[in-house]
Amino acid sequence: MSAKGPPEDDSTLNESRAVPEEKDRTLPDFPAPQADEVTEAAPPIERRATPRTTARAFDRSKGAAFLVGSGILLSRLAGLIRQTILARYLGAGFAADAFNAAFRIPNLLQNLLGEGVLSASFIPEYAGLLGRGDEKEATKLAGAVAGILALVASILVLLGVLGAPWLVAVIANGFPPEKRDLTVKLTRILFPGAGLFVFSAWCLGVLNSHRRFFMSYTAPVIWNAAMVATLIFFHQGHTQVELATYLAYGSVVGSALQFGIQLPQVFALAHGVRPRLTGATESVRRVFRNFLPAFVGRGVVQISAYVDAWLASYLGNGAVSSFTYAQAIYVLPISLFGMAISAAELPAMSRAVGTAAEIGAYLRGRLSDGLDRIAYFIVPSSVALFALGDLIVHLLFQSGRFQRDNTIWVWQILMGSTIGLLASTMGRLYSSTFYAMRDTRTPLRYAVVRVILTTVLGYLFALVLPQMLGLDRKLGAAGLTASAGLAGWVEFYLLRRELDRRIGRTRLVPARMARLWGAAILGAMVPWAYKLWVDRGAPLFSVHEAAVHSKLTALVLLVAYGLTYLAATAALGIPEARNVIDRGKRLFRLVLRTG
Repeated sequence: MSAKGPPEDDSTLNESRAVPEEKDRTLPDFPAPQADEVTEAAPPIERRATPRTTARAFDRSKGAAFLVGSGILLSRLAGLIRQTILARYLGAGFAADAFNAAFRIPNLLQNLLGEGVLSASFIPEYAGLLGRGDEKEATKLAGAVAGILALVASILVLLGVLGAPWLVAVIANGFPPEKRDLTVKLTRILFPGAGLFVFSAWCLGVLNSHRRFFMSYTAPVIWNAAMVATLIFFHQGHTQVELATYLAYGSVVGSALQFGIQLPQVFALAHGVRPRLTGATESVRRVFRNFLPAFVGRGVVQISAYVDAWLASYLGNGAVSSFTYAQAIYVLPISLFGMAISAAELPAMSRAVGTAAEIGAYLRGRLSDGLDRIAYFIVPSSVALFALGDLIVHLLFQSGRFQRDNTIWVWQILMGSTIGLLASTMGRLYSSTFYAMRDTRTPLRYAVVRVILTTVLGYLFALVLPQMLGLDRKLGAAGLTASAGLAGWVEFYLLRRELDRRIGRTRLVPARMARLWGAAILGAMVPWAYKLWVDRGAPLFSVHEAAVHSKLTALVLLVAYGLTYLAATAALGIPEARNVIDRGKRLFRLVLRTG
């Protein structure tokens, strides 16, 4: 008997197999695994040779991850286009700093009540009800969550608008008075849009639980499109301050469009759903019991983000903007791979039924498989950000007011981010596994540890060490990302240790990881060899303008890196490489047929 995945895959199972009892399916407290129940995870090839459940279930999971990743890719590409246009028309100066700082403040509301918190509390319970076939109770739960979110978000939006001067004083205390006043104005404009983003996250929770991933993750494209349209339409004949103001209004309009485009599919799936204020059912009470630790956890994580912004405000003009541009790049692989795989796995893991040992083995298998996929994509991402960050920044941002020195600065910040990129991405999947076990308190405890470490190390690396070592204080921005990476490894270790105790040991295979790192380094040598050969007289860590003289050149070198990594990993027998190649062939054939 083994733990079962989503019920829609049951048609592939033998009809003679017994259906396990569902009385233990929530399992709020997993017992420690016994020696005869849990064994160490086998290497990837052995795991695939012995399926943990039906093969179709895993194919569905990978397909779901592909849909999530595709949606995130589209939305992130739209976001990068927005950041590129923003860099072109606002640069990294006065108005850009004010807008980016203002955008972070109401974004707190979105992060506190948005996707991360609802993924931890709402999706496991809602998906569990759907897994048991209780759609009526699931619809009531969705309505109750919507009603309480509406009440809480409205109150927080009002408080945010009224308290904007005090929030700005805390978040951007290093700004001079004129820049601070503009930040307050923009914050007040942006806060209502953040409230609408909360309802977009509620829509995402409903859609993901019904395994409708693409719409929820592509909806942000329309928000980005609204902001891009605002920048293009209003940039002529207006000052940078006026343009930043128009952009804030464009953001609010875009957030309303993002919410509205998801509603028809939500209403089609959750028949008769209506917002209501109630806590009468056990499922609603369970959601809000798990909601509070997740809410606090997201809160302490956001405190860390605002501490970073506060520290960056002391690093000179343009530091906040440069940090924001770098963040737009280094969160892309985390979102594309960590978020995509975690979001696709969470509903499936939440629907698992069986005894504690059976569910533990099922979760252990899915976790190990997900870690393999994450590592395959994050290792080359880390090498690319460290070794080829100048090409990425040049391709995305260098134009107009964003010049060569800005490219170097953002690249330095990206180098710091590579320290913890792998840990942060794998940590998302570990946290999702805890959420599937209805445990939001364990990730909260370790998030607090990470935030404390990030704050202490961030202060030292950003403000103290550069001065002690006689370095340019601008390098403190790279210290911020490096300190967050070190803290991320500590959090990852704690999450893994606790989950090992609950469901058994899961590890990446060292020999496989060595092959991934070797292939990525080999791939990076191709563009570096070209740059050093063409621009032999330039310093090693420069933008090599003689070699990289256009965006097309940067794009070609980055594509060469990716293809070299893909070819090397395929030659080394990495299964994910074959999956990528096969999917690419299918897409190519589809394009030929439609063309």
